[in-house]
Amino acid sequence: MKIDRLIGILSILLQKDTVTAPDLAEKFEVSRRTINRDIEDLCKAGIPIVTRQGAGGGISIMDNYKIDRTLVNHAEMQDILAGLRSLDSVNGTNRYGQLMEKLSVGSSDFLVGNQSVLIDLSSWYKESLAPKIELIRAAIDVKKELLFTYYSPSGESVRRIEPYYLIFRWSSWYVWGFCKMREDFRLFKLNRMEDVRVSEEVFVKRKADVPDLNDEGIFPGGIKVKALFEPECKWRLVEEFGTECFRETENGKLLFQADYTNRENLITWLMTFREKVELLEPEEIRAELIACFERIRRKYDSGS
Repeated sequence: MKIDRLIGILSILLQKDTVTAPDLAEKFEVSRRTINRDIEDLCKAGIPIVTRQGAGGGISIMDNYKIDRTLVNHAEMQDILAGLRSLDSVNGTNRYGQLMEKLSVGSSDFLVGNQSVLIDLSSWYKESLAPKIELIRAAIDVKKELLFTYYSPSGESVRRIEPYYLIFRWSSWYVWGFCKMREDFRLFKLNRMEDVRVSEEVFVKRKADVPDLNDEGIFPGGIKVKALFEPECKWRLVEEFGTECFRETENGKLLFQADYTNRENLITWLMTFREKVELLEPEEIRAELIACFERIRRKYDSGS
């Protein structure tokens, strides 16, 4: 992919004084014309690259620029490589790892050496997730609409969207796009998307700002929750809400207070703690929980 190649070319130029276009073309298995276009793109991005013709010529970064400004230091390059390797954990291939192997052959420790940051972006649904990501990336690149069946709390529906961004957030993958059904931008969770396919319809790109994904914007809250947890639940409260979400009472129990976003999700979450939590507020949801437990009891008593 082009971005991989651009990073690779930049990495080589940072290591070597001069490199030739035929050498780069051979290393990345593309034509010299493609390498020339890549060099032009790097120049447009503000990297001062010079080319010299004839014997002893080649491609290099301006000496004064490399001396006066540190473009990428060793730690920063390791972060870039860690990010690239993380994409292998998603797409089920080893193409980024292979890219790194190509770049590290005969290089200094600028590209190799100890790796202290390892990122795995895969999930339990890796086998079904990877093809979706590749399909959505391809649709974004060629500006074609996506069709899919979407499963949400309100039911399932067939959606057609203009895809703009693939997003990894809240430990899950999403696509941000303009939904033709809702006539607005929406965030769709990939694990809820089935029968994903690329339409033949090419769309004209709209003004699509990067979505505001702060928790307050996506999950506005509004349900003031107060609950009493047993001490052994502390690790889950810390993991999910942080240490400021509760205080320890005199008898050792944990008084939990937080804003919650969705009534059904709150009830489901509380039930995962079984008898180790007592909801104090809101009163109406407390009453709903009691009624729910009563229905469960009757269901088990009747054996149906």
